[in-house]
Amino acid sequence: MSENAWRIFWVGTLIGHFGLMLSAYNRINGFGIARRTIKRIVKVMFLFTIALPPWVLWRYGGACQELWFSGTTMTSLTEGLAKFPVLLQVYFSFCLLAWPLLGIPWLVYRPIFGLEWIKADREVEIVKVQEVVTSKLALTRRCQLESKLPLNQLFELSIEIVELPVVNLPAGLDGYKVAHLSDIHLTGDIHPDFARYAVTRASQFAPDLMAISGDIIDKQPCIDWLVDIFGDAKAPDGCFYVLGNHDTRIVDSWQTRDAMDRAGWTDLGSRGLRTRLRDVDTLMIGNEHPWFERPTIDQDGDEEFRFLISHSPDQLFWARKHNVNLMLAGHTHGGQGRLPLAGPLLSPSWYGSRFASGDFYKAPTTLHVTRGLAGTHLLRINCRPELSLLVLRQA
Repeated sequence: MSENAWRIFWVGTLIGHFGLMLSAYNRINGFGIARRTIKRIVKVMFLFTIALPPWVLWRYGGACQELWFSGTTMTSLTEGLAKFPVLLQVYFSFCLLAWPLLGIPWLVYRPIFGLEWIKADREVEIVKVQEVVTSKLALTRRCQLESKLPLNQLFELSIEIVELPVVNLPAGLDGYKVAHLSDIHLTGDIHPDFARYAVTRASQFAPDLMAISGDIIDKQPCIDWLVDIFGDAKAPDGCFYVLGNHDTRIVDSWQTRDAMDRAGWTDLGSRGLRTRLRDVDTLMIGNEHPWFERPTIDQDGDEEFRFLISHSPDQLFWARKHNVNLMLAGHTHGGQGRLPLAGPLLSPSWYGSRFASGDFYKAPTTLHVTRGLAGTHLLRINCRPELSLLVLRQA
């Protein structure tokens, strides 16, 4: 192998190493594993990601240097890799395989290509919430510091009116209005007025229905905020919610459910509820899997419309199997940070950043994924929090 070929090999292996770890990080968060266990696994993965390259250079520096400047010294890949233990040889191979096996699908599903996306017209209003509320939104020193970081859009709420085409939408639901909130993440770092402002703006939209797709609360003391934040929400066809993975941090999730019930919201978690929306026979479904049980419903029913609220977009293929027409989800925070053209990288999902945020169609299901309002990491790099105000349209 030539000197340049070896350099391409090393650069490709290094990038593949980071790609493997990024892919593993996204997917480990798609399991219903206990939060403490996931945090331990992620810490080990982070240490491995950062420490492996310098360790290889320190332990096998001579071989690395010889191969980097190999010229005509090394004549084959086999001879070069023989200088490393078998386990490292195998791992180098995995790093290179990551390019076609993970890199090509990642590239194909970039937002810029629009694969599986549906075209939905948007009217976007950006509100710097700190400028329109009287309370100081950053309650903790950590939040005060992180909210001032360059490019952090933590308190810049994007209010997005979306004309959402829904395949097989009953004619009676054309123009139906849904206010969709998600990932409120009440931690005590951000004043409840931030979430309360979003709920107020959602109510001003005069929606027919309001929905929260999970991760309402992270810390026990914030339960006392729930009725105050969500109690004034109004929608003639009801306000529905499900819980998400962060809601399991409360000692007893029924405390959260009880507070939301007292606020006037309907617990849709892990069940199907037969109702009528504008005289259209509808099955409202809640899916909190894998952190709570999946609902048990017939795959085929006589309802005109099936409407699913799920915490994670990972349940899309369950939704398709159960003939869901419209699915709302959150969980991914839009990828938390988004690169120009490349879009999101980090996204806690079995499908990586494929459904990180936006509007998608996989027959027979139309999926809307919101970026959500907040997060425990208090960082929103090129990824504003989102209040989704949906107007359903016949596709």
